[in-house]
Amino acid sequence: MSQSLFLVALVVDDYDRAKAFYCDVLGFDCLQDEVQPGGKRWVVIRPKGGGGAALLLAQAASDSQRAAIGNQTGGRVGFFLKTDDFARDHAAMLAKGVKFREEPRHEVYGTVAVFADPYGNTWDLIQHSS
Repeated sequence: MSQSLFLVALVVDDYDRAKAFYCDVLGFDCLQDEVQPGGKRWVVIRPKGGGGAALLLAQAASDSQRAAIGNQTGGRVGFFLKTDDFARDHAAMLAKGVKFREEPRHEVYGTVAVFADPYGNTWDLIQHSS
């Protein structure tokens, strides 16, 4: 048997706002953006050059879904963006207005810094040690 995690839903307030941040600011690729019945869209994005899991941008459609925006992981870092060049990507993200919650730190596993998306979801930008 062969299995892999290929898609994770991320609840957002607006498809276009989320797509603009992830694609224009972080440089993700938009793999799909298709209109679905009922005013929904199937918007799938993934980090450029990445072969791992993609994100499905899911626009909140109810009060309980809107309440989950930015807090899908209960305040913990829930997303991990791996890079092959921390300094390059950290500088580019800062230049585009990404808000880091800490200065880069060097851990035994690599270089890492926590940033937040426009919704308050926290992410690790991480370059693993070789």
